[in-house]
Amino acid sequence: MKFGIVGLGLIGGSLARSIKFHSNHQVFGADLNETTILQARMVGAIDGVLDQEVLKSCDVVLVALYPQASVDYILSHQDDFRDGALVIDCSGVKRYVCDRLFPAFEGKKAIFMGGHPMAGRERSGFSYAQDDLFENASMILTPAPGTDVEIIRQAKEIFLSIGFGRVRFSTPQEHDEMIAFTSQLAHIVSGAYVKTPLAAKHKGFSAGSFKDMTRVARLNEEMWTELFLENDDLLLSQVEALIDRMCEYRDALKEKDAEKLKAILREGRQIKESLEE
Repeated sequence: MKFGIVGLGLIGGSLARSIKFHSNHQVFGADLNETTILQARMVGAIDGVLDQEVLKSCDVVLVALYPQASVDYILSHQDDFRDGALVIDCSGVKRYVCDRLFPAFEGKKAIFMGGHPMAGRERSGFSYAQDDLFENASMILTPAPGTDVEIIRQAKEIFLSIGFGRVRFSTPQEHDEMIAFTSQLAHIVSGAYVKTPLAAKHKGFSAGSFKDMTRVARLNEEMWTELFLENDDLLLSQVEALIDRMCEYRDALKEKDAEKLKAILREGRQIKESLEE
């Protein structure tokens, strides 16, 4: 099987490395940075450059760019994908991408499917790509309505075969709602938390809690701004709901209400324990 990967940053580079580690498939990569392409070839992550001619023969094309750039690339190359090729974007929002690409592929012989590899690191770029980044990770796929069941099965098998722990299918709406909570809100909370002036003096006073809370504050603001604004309605509702819950803690402290504070702390503990079960 021949894979094309567009964008050899952390995700695209790790996809390339994972494919080469877990299979004998051919991998061809494209990136705006010539040094990145050279680096990927030197470490054996790709077999060659993904140009327009190679693109026409790829069985699977993974587009690991920001959402708008992914849409632009796929639309501009939709007539270059071979018949039966599976084209999957890897961006962190799905409604924005799928709303634009599902209609564009109606009647086309190539198949577009939304995708989101659920793994990452605090640092970006090919230098941080890993062949085991997706070990035990989920690949979320959002097929267009009416996609052939056999194609969906094949997509699942492809990602399981290249190192993912599981494949989860969803609608673009469900994906964006869940990601607003599990990922985007966490990045906002981490960024807000680390801004306290006391953070500068944390050494010697902090342990795992501080490290866990601040880890994802190290982010790419260009990418995350785009992701937040392309999911602003669902993310805003999560932010507002969190503020409401935080106010319960604030009010209990203001009122020195020990019973109320114990009750809301207990509720949080019980929910966490039920999630682990």
